[in-house]
Formats: sequence, structure tokens, C-alpha cells
Amino acid sequence: MHPEVIADKPGPCPICGMALEPRVVTLEDKPNEELRDMQRRFVISAILTVPLMFMIPGWLALTLATPVVLWGGAPFFVRGWRSLLTRNLNMFTLIALGTGVSYVYSLIAMLLGRHDLYFEPAAAITTLVLLGQVLELRAREKTSGAIKALLGLAPKNARVIMDNGMEHDMPIASIHAGMRIRVRPGERVAVDGVVLEGHCSIDESMITGEPMPVEKSANDKVTAGTVLTTGSIIMRAERVGADTLLSQIVRMVADAQRSRAPIQRLADVISAWFVPAVIVTALITFIVWFALGSFTSALVNAVAVLIIACPCALGLATPMSVMVATGKGATAGILIRNAEALETLARVDTLVVDKTGTLTEGKPRVVATDLSDEHLRLVASLERASEHPLADAIVRFAPDSAANVKDVRTLPGLGVSGIVDGHHVAIGNARMFEGMHLEPGAIHVVIDYKPVGTIEVADPIKASTSEALRELRGLDIVMLTGDSRANAEAVAKSLGITHVEAEVLPAEKEAVVRRLQSEGRRVAMAGDGVNDAPALSRAEVGIAMGSGTDIAIESAGVTLVRGDLRGIARARTLSEAMMRNIKQNLFFAFIYNVIGIPIAALAFLNPMIASAAMTLSSVTVIANALRLRSVKL
Repeated sequence: MHPEVIADKPGPCPICGMALEPRVVTLEDKPNEELRDMQRRFVISAILTVPLMFMIPGWLALTLATPVVLWGGAPFFVRGWRSLLTRNLNMFTLIALGTGVSYVYSLIAMLLGRHDLYFEPAAAITTLVLLGQVLELRAREKTSGAIKALLGLAPKNARVIMDNGMEHDMPIASIHAGMRIRVRPGERVAVDGVVLEGHCSIDESMITGEPMPVEKSANDKVTAGTVLTTGSIIMRAERVGADTLLSQIVRMVADAQRSRAPIQRLADVISAWFVPAVIVTALITFIVWFALGSFTSALVNAVAVLIIACPCALGLATPMSVMVATGKGATAGILIRNAEALETLARVDTLVVDKTGTLTEGKPRVVATDLSDEHLRLVASLERASEHPLADAIVRFAPDSAANVKDVRTLPGLGVSGIVDGHHVAIGNARMFEGMHLEPGAIHVVIDYKPVGTIEVADPIKASTSEALRELRGLDIVMLTGDSRANAEAVAKSLGITHVEAEVLPAEKEAVVRRLQSEGRRVAMAGDGVNDAPALSRAEVGIAMGSGTDIAIESAGVTLVRGDLRGIARARTLSEAMMRNIKQNLFFAFIYNVIGIPIAALAFLNPMIASAAMTLSSVTVIANALRLRSVKL
């Protein structure tokens, strides 16, 4: 269960003794060998233990108990011994001590002709611990269900259109970029690509978490694992194999499930001292009861303390919740890079959002201009050759034209300039033309160093933004943009946002986040994951807003597959639910031991009941973690 432990085959963790989780989950229907082994040991041990409940003679009790303790409990003794060698005392240290002491004492006592034998509790404890392992392994298998569900989205074959026009079904592994693929109604898209022909509706819910089908036509992106509900398309494969968005999601979820939340450190610190403290408590219990004149009570109560105090519930409390929560997030289009990001998200009090593409559609359009047709032609020609963010909007607005363009220069956050048909053309905001004292708020056009007019561009607010902001109430929303203050404040006013940082250059965004942090705020930053990378890294939690296969998965702690602000509200809901769940698990684990150890030490709990209670504690923690699968996002 410790993510820093990596092994080349399944087996127990050398630190905690619990089963290691696979680094890569597959859909191959391979049996869980550890589960099968534990089931076999449990069934045989249970059959041999039942007769021991009926006060059978010593030699027969020895005959029945020996295979249960020495064969059925062999994995516990091996792990317990390893814990001593590595000085990582854990639950199996206590189990091995409890059952081993009971069995060895009973064997010696029988050879000496005594009648106070404890083969029955030694066998019963072993059987009950085996039952606990079986239940735990079965429950833990369910935590990989989200990854298996994602893996199941990818079809095994795709219908490829060959160069000669013939169509053949080919295995996914044989498909490479550039191939043409036909996707028919009801089929899943095999790889990431772009639509060449046709029109369809695609269900992207398992990738984005959005239930409504999305219309797709020529030049639109499609993603592996999504389903055509209506229509048929021919697409070109662009990203295949491990490069598809679906494969990246699976890798990211697997890595997140192996990561450790900061709250786990509390459990780690306690566990480091817990087992030695329990062993000391068991010794004190034995000495006190022996001093009172009862060796039998001394042994039974000391063993009960060892068994009831098993720290397995404490060890499972955090990782089980993390595994289920990250899997749940993946099915809702919320990709968690690590458990720390998800834990921190519940504690942020300030959300910085980039306006363009987050609050707005990110597809600006020209709404007005006072330029002449000739000047508009020159500007459009320049923008066609530039990488200016508003270039596409201006080119789409202007009539088609051809011009000789050279010396194009883009000034980030300011504008663009160049030589068009011999004229020096510059387009940008008022900051680009500070010496000309132009009015802020519009895009200015300067030709041959003289202002000739302006262009007004608007970026429509997303339909979902207002709803998302309502869901995020309680957070201080800060709108961050390189747009003019007039435009920024107009958008902010329509959305009810009071804190606006306008005319911010890309390089200045990180400084804004740093300033907010200096004021004592815990900041989450939402941006496109590429241009906002420094600010995303500076924030306590960086949230990359993506869309389809253009997503920058590695740029932030949380990535939203669909670039929708509502995803942040969902991620926050998931974070809060996970933290509640972890705290519930830790509280139960602590209370269980705080109450259980004194009860056992005071002789109110025999070892067999202690063993059953220990098993129940682990199963309870796992069952509580699995409740996260039903959280409504």
C-alpha cells in the first residue's frame, strides 16, 4: 500500500505487510492469486477449526490446530518475521505474536501434562484473520473498477479504409497515425483524431462527465472511447496507442491512486509508534494479571491486546479513500494528478480564473469596426500571417484578400505588427501605443504610424459560467485577464465578480497569484494549462481547463477534460467528500483502538472476539471508502 514501494511481481508490502497494488491495471481476466490462496487457506482452516469449539482432547486439538496455525497462518508469520528484520513493525507483527504465543505455550503445556491449553483461540484467531484478508482483498479489487471501466471504453478493433477504398477490421494495436477509419452508429471511436467526412452525435460522458451528446462534423476532434449515438463519420487517426487521451487518463488515475495525501502523514507517525506501544501494553497486561496470580488470564488478556490493536484499519483509512475518489473523478472528467492536490482543493479560499476560454467561450468575434475596406484588408492580411490571439476572429470577419506580408512580430499581451504591401501595419491595445495616447478598451489599428480606426471584439460568456459561479459561492473569485479593463469589468459585472485583474501580461500572472498568497490566501488557479503554466505551478492547486485531445494533462494538479467552470465545482465537491471520508475512517480507526485496547487489557474481551472485531474494523473502513463511488458530482 506504500506508493514508494515498487516490486516486479505481486506480494506483500515490506513496510505494512498488506498486498501491493498493481501499478498498471488491465482488462485481462487474470485470477487474483493472493485472493485465491487466502480463500483456500480460509476454507481449510475453517473446516479444521469448527471441531475445536467442542472441547476435544488435547492431542486431537493439537492435530487439528497445527495445520491451521502453521499452514493457514504461514503468510502472517512470514510477514511478521520480515517486519522484525526490516524494523517496520505492523499488523502482522501483532498477529504473529498473538497466535504464535498461544500455540507455542499450548504445545509446551500439553507436553508437560497441563490442561490449560489454547489451541482453540490460536486456530480461531488465524481463521478469522484469514477471513478478514479475504474480505479485504475482495473489497480492494473494487477500487480499481474505475480504471477498468475506462479501459473497457476502447474497442478492440476499428474499421480501416485502405488506400484502394477497401475496408477491413483491424486490431487497435495495428492502427497508426494518418489512417482513415469509419465509425458507424453505436460504435466507439477507436483512437483520437479528426472528422474528415460525415456528421454525428457523440456521447462523451465517460470522458467528460457531460451527459448531453455533442454534435461533430468535418474538422472536429473526436476522442477514443466515445460513442456515436447517431450518424456516421470517416475520421483520420492522429493519436494512437499510449498517446490517446484515454490512455493518458488511465495512466494519470493509476499514478494518483498510488500517491499519498498529506493527511496520511498523521497515520504514518502514529503507526510508527503504535505497534511498539501495543507490544509494551501487552507485556504490562501479562505482568499485572500474572502478579494477580492467574497465568491463564495473563496469557489470554495479553493475546487479546495484541489482536484487538491490529493497526490495519489505520493503514487503510487514507489510501482506500484516495483510490476510490480519484477513480470517481476520472469518470466525471476530473483528472487528479496526485492525492495532495485533491486534499488541498478542499482548503482553498480563493479561485483565480483566466477570463478567455474559462469564463468565456474562447472564440472571440468582431462586433464592430470603423476601418475602411482597404485598411481592413491590410489588417486581415497581417493577422493571417500572425499568431495573435484575436487573429482568427479578424480573419473570419474580413473579406478574403491576398497581400505581401513580411517582418511579422507578435508582442505577447500587446499586439502584432508587420509590413503589408509596403505599409507598416500595427494592431494592438492602447498599451502598445502608449506614446499616441489612445483610448483604452478597444483594439487600435495604426498604419504607417498613424491611427486609422478601431476594432471591437467580443468573446461570448459560456452558458454554464453563471451556474458554475453559483456553485462556487464561498470562494473569492478573482478574474485574471490580459484584456482591457473596460472589457474585463463589463464581463465581471455581468457575472457578479467584484475582483478583477485586467491588462495582465502572461508573465505577470504568476506575480498576481504570489501577491494573493502573500495576503494569506490559499489560491487555486484555473487556466488553459499551457500559457498559464507559471501561475498554475505557483498556486496551491493548479487547474488546467482543457477540451478534447488538446488538453495539457501534465500541467496542473487537477485537469478538467471539458473546459467548463462547473468542473471546478465538481472537483471541489469530490475533494470535500474525500476529506470527510478520510476523517471518518481515521476517527473510527482511532476510536476502535482507544476503546478496544483497555477492554482487552481488563479481561472483558477474549482473543477470538478481538480477532473478529479487528477483521470488522478493516472491512468497515473499506466499505466506508467505497461509498465515495456514489457521491453526486
